[in-house]
Amino acid sequence: MTNSANTLTDRAGQAALELAQDRPWSQISLLDIAAKAEIGFAELFVLASSKRALMDLVSAGFDQAAMATAQSAQTDLHDRLFDAVMARIEAMEPHRHALIAIAADEGPAPMAPRIARTVRALLETAGLDTGGLKGAARLAAMSLVWGRVIQVWRDDEGALNRTMAEIDKRLKAMRGQLARLGAGF
Repeated sequence: MTNSANTLTDRAGQAALELAQDRPWSQISLLDIAAKAEIGFAELFVLASSKRALMDLVSAGFDQAAMATAQSAQTDLHDRLFDAVMARIEAMEPHRHALIAIAADEGPAPMAPRIARTVRALLETAGLDTGGLKGAARLAAMSLVWGRVIQVWRDDEGALNRTMAEIDKRLKAMRGQLARLGAGF
């Protein structure tokens, strides 16, 4: 994607999140988002032909932000994975209320591919292979961790202490479970 397309996508994503703060996601159209972002509808439509496609791009942007900031010098895989998860949460944090509203309105079906991509990004960023049977076990385990962390994050307004504690607790449990399967890290 070109820098121009990235800028348009960023503006459209920001506009969508701002609109979702003020009214139900189901009452927001792609045309509303284009107008709020001050970009042509045709330009937006080429980048994202639906609100779902736009939110996929927004989610990918959060993943990218997490991957860019989570490149840590930590030698322990647990710490690298913790940093990656926390970086993803921090990328989402300014948009908490909008993201919660959108997720509630969209339902679980559109979220599944986003969650799968996020989980893969988190594991790979931390340096964990997601290929083969061991990778499949890691992806499944991390999906459960991510789901629980998001539940806690939704209700953890403030310093995110509960969220950080949940990430640490769930990653430690995941590490032990994967070790028993021979897919540990």
